Amino acid sequence: MHSDVHLLLHTCRAAELHRDAAGFTPVRPGLRHRMGWTMVELGLRLARSAPPPACAARAA
Repeated sequence: MHSDVHLLLHTCRAAELHRDAAGFTPVRPGLRHRMGWTMVELGLRLARSAPPPACAARAA
């Protein structure tokens, strides 16, 4: 494909994507979605702050 044709196709596709993005309004996440991410965040915090197990496996 010639570079000028590739650039033209890229420009047209970028313009389409910009038009689609301009008309998009983000949906506010529901309670279930927010609670799920809150639980994930809490789990990650707990996993980071937990002490290492007493009988951890060691490499030889």
